[in-house]
Amino acid sequence: MKYTYYNILPDWIRICWITIFWTAITGCNSDTANDTQTVERPTATPVIPYVTKAIYPHDTTLFTEGLVFNKGLLYESGGAPAELPFTRSVIGISSLVDGSFTPKIEIDRSRYFGEGIVFLNNKLYQLTYKNQKGFVYDAKTFKKIDEFTYTNTEGWGMTTDGNSIIMSDGTEHLTFLDPNNYKPVRTLKITENGMVRDSLNELEYINGFVYANVWQHPEIVKIDMNSGEVVGKLNLTSIVNAVAARKPGSLK
Repeated sequence: MKYTYYNILPDWIRICWITIFWTAITGCNSDTANDTQTVERPTATPVIPYVTKAIYPHDTTLFTEGLVFNKGLLYESGGAPAELPFTRSVIGISSLVDGSFTPKIEIDRSRYFGEGIVFLNNKLYQLTYKNQKGFVYDAKTFKKIDEFTYTNTEGWGMTTDGNSIIMSDGTEHLTFLDPNNYKPVRTLKITENGMVRDSLNELEYINGFVYANVWQHPEIVKIDMNSGEVVGKLNLTSIVNAVAARKPGSLK
């Protein structure tokens, strides 16, 4: 995950629990240009309604790069921008009760910028931003057991479909990695209404679709894993506006 609206807030962070209500998708609109030709207009991406179920406190020393639930606990991965010397490249458990953070893993911030994380097969995987290197830890002890490299220029977000690790790198592609040898087994190009959809950030795999927030945009897109097409979108502008109204200057 890169620098987004929700990385650091002055004294709180919003974590949205999202309930999705699908509605029927209408066909393309069209106008008759003349008696023999019909011109089709592009169909806008369907908007997915949602509700915010709760707001939780957050440790403001964390520069959030990855969020994932595992066995009922919220794990967070943080990066360490040079301009924010108090931040760390760290992985730990964030309490939804009081916002406290319990670190489990820390990597050298002078060498590595911690990125997305995912749990799979009793292991915890972590990407780094520009080192083209990932780390693997035992999911119980958090001891490092392996590391791997990838050809993607950058590492951003991660999720899993239960078989492969799915990673984003800021481009329009999602890369599927074999969790055993870390080799790419598939690359999926993402498009939205026929146009390239890049800046894909933190990922979540839900019921056969990948949801990705879009870097520097208040949007989460829903991606069909067969076609790579964006089939729905959550517009989080109202949340962004609420944050800005409550804490002016916090969304930078």
